[in-house]
Amino acid sequence: MPDSFSLENRVVVLTGGAGLFGRGLVSAIAAAGAKLVIASRDVAKLNRVAAEENARGHSVVTEKLDQGDETSVLALRDRVLERFSRVDGLVNNAVLRPMKSPDAPVAAWEESMRVNATGTFLMTRAFGEAMCQQQSGSIVNIGSMQGMVGPSLELYEGTNMGVPPPDYFFHKGGMINLTRYYAALFGQHNVRVNCVSPGGFFDHQPEPFLSRYCSRTFVGRMADDTDLGGPVVFLLSDAAHYVTGANLPVDGGYTAK
Repeated sequence: MPDSFSLENRVVVLTGGAGLFGRGLVSAIAAAGAKLVIASRDVAKLNRVAAEENARGHSVVTEKLDQGDETSVLALRDRVLERFSRVDGLVNNAVLRPMKSPDAPVAAWEESMRVNATGTFLMTRAFGEAMCQQQSGSIVNIGSMQGMVGPSLELYEGTNMGVPPPDYFFHKGGMINLTRYYAALFGQHNVRVNCVSPGGFFDHQPEPFLSRYCSRTFVGRMADDTDLGGPVVFLLSDAAHYVTGANLPVDGGYTAK
């Protein structure tokens, strides 16, 4: 049974990889045995992550990617296929946060949609089509519980955090249904598509926010960089071979309370 959770020799592409969620995902996926490709616009940061993981005996390479540019997405797919001859997994993790408040300029909303909505669609379609041709693969979208529920504005009262902007709620909510759409479209080709929706990640938030947030979870804490890797590795692996079209909350029970 443990072998079914292994990603040994699987070629997995992860967008992002140096941020809050991404760094932990790199460690978990690489430790599970994957040949991991991490891609983003900031290759210098990714190179430092790859060097750390390769020093542990893992297999991590870096690639340049502008997720909102179709030419860049297709070029990344083609380079991965040329190098490895296949792609077994895709983790849509990268996110851009140009919109800082509800009254931010429309241009910030449009840039968010270009990268986070259109970009996720481009990555899913391009790499999903390659998986369909080989008749196997798994795509995991990194959503958010904020794609499932509205904002709890009381958490932010008395802090300097401000009101969260609407773009994140919009494209993370859309990601959940995009997951279902491609699960239906790709299922006949033995390609699975799932979403995980993490809760809040500890990043030294102000104390009023922390105490209020933690009291809303069943486990009494925010997420850390070890919490998301296990569910993602599971969904990439053969252990989840009959799981597709699902949205898995990884939020300490926040949305169940």
